Amino acid sequence: MALSDLGPADRHRRIAGTFTDRVRAAKAWDAPAPVAGWTARDVVRHLVEWLPGLLAGGSDVRLPAVGDVDADPVAAWQAHCDAVQAVLDDPATPGRTLSNPHIGELPLDQAIDRFYTTDVFLHTWDLARATGQDDRLDPEFCAMLLAGMEPLDEMLRASGQYGPRVPVPAEADAQTRLIGFIGRDPFWTPA
Repeated sequence: MALSDLGPADRHRRIAGTFTDRVRAAKAWDAPAPVAGWTARDVVRHLVEWLPGLLAGGSDVRLPAVGDVDADPVAAWQAHCDAVQAVLDDPATPGRTLSNPHIGELPLDQAIDRFYTTDVFLHTWDLARATGQDDRLDPEFCAMLLAGMEPLDEMLRASGQYGPRVPVPAEADAQTRLIGFIGRDPFWTPA
């Protein structure tokens, strides 16, 4: 089944599963990542650290603390990933709300799906590139995300979450265009 056809819990399971595969296979945690100033470890740190605050600030969900990303990025990621999946698998989650001054009120499962699971999907490329792994993303999902993000270009740039768009060839595939859109050089390789 296509990623775009899945509900929030199953989409997270698939996307986080791919990211988990990259985490488990990573060997060089101090390798530079495509995000300026980040290492492979920082990609994991980012995903483990930002969601708990968003949820605590706008919902009744408190994710458990995870281990130290510096000491064991694999264990920290796995604990975090499992906790997020448990929230999404909880039948009560679609009835909960996330309230945030920047995004308004959304059903909790949709908020996690839209903001966090999408972030995991995009950062899969960063971690794969940093650690020399398969960096191919689902092309249909790339095209869908790009189509949804392009009309919000100005707002997304103003949020500070994305760098300046990186130009790509006109004939580039959906993944290359998406990676360029979010401010990454799709042709980036570690020095």
